[in-house]
Amino acid sequence: MFKRFFVAIALMLPGTAMAANNVSLSSDVFIERKVAKPNGTTAVVLEQPKTVIPGDNLVFVVKYKNVGSAPASDFSVTNPLPKAVAFNGTSDGTEIVSVDGGKTWGPLSVLTYPSANGEVRPALMTDVTHVKWKFNRSLSAGSEGKLVFRGTVK
Repeated sequence: MFKRFFVAIALMLPGTAMAANNVSLSSDVFIERKVAKPNGTTAVVLEQPKTVIPGDNLVFVVKYKNVGSAPASDFSVTNPLPKAVAFNGTSDGTEIVSVDGGKTWGPLSVLTYPSANGEVRPALMTDVTHVKWKFNRSLSAGSEGKLVFRGTVK
């Protein structure tokens, strides 16, 4: 019970996503639930988390906006994953990830991870500690967008 409570609190805190160049960020997290409809079909809904348990599917949404008066360029958005969440991918596939707390970055397919016995193996989605999107294009003043990634409570 305590684990569920602390995980819920950690997920409700504002994300620590980071950006620069007068780009403001806000983040939300939702639980994805399947709900039976009266006609016998199932709908997928996103709800604000009150309590989460292992196996819950989460959707993280990071909104970005250029709040400056000039275009923003060459910036990135970085979001650490809560330790209790296993990474399940992004909505656009343009991210790079870290499996070592943000020290090294790359596509998951090229990263490696040291296993408990000291051997190095290919990194897995469950090893991801941070997600990053690099914006190499200009974001005009007032422009905004969102980035979405998914995870499962461990």
